[in-house]
Amino acid sequence: MKAEQIQTLHPIPGKTNKRIALEKYEVIKTQILAILSQNELTHTELMEQLYANVKDTFEGGVQWYGETVKLDLEARKIIERTQTKPEKYRCVNKSGETDLETP
Repeated sequence: MKAEQIQTLHPIPGKTNKRIALEKYEVIKTQILAILSQNELTHTELMEQLYANVKDTFEGGVQWYGETVKLDLEARKIIERTQTKPEKYRCVNKSGETDLETP
């Protein structure tokens, strides 16, 4: 039986993101939100922290899944990029709670 899939979104209109396993999406989403609930981080810092958190338990390319889910969370307005230099990521909703159905 094939794992349940989610069609991820892309923050740039007209671009299509990937369909990935919902289970993997949830693992990465939970980690990204937990990381960003603590600090605003640059892209590199976020991906390094994500990798450190899941490298021993996650099956698949952590960076690839991390980027795919990060873009989806941006498109859903769950996380956002700051207007600072260097650009950083932060949670929009500080509680870290999200609604998957929100486009």
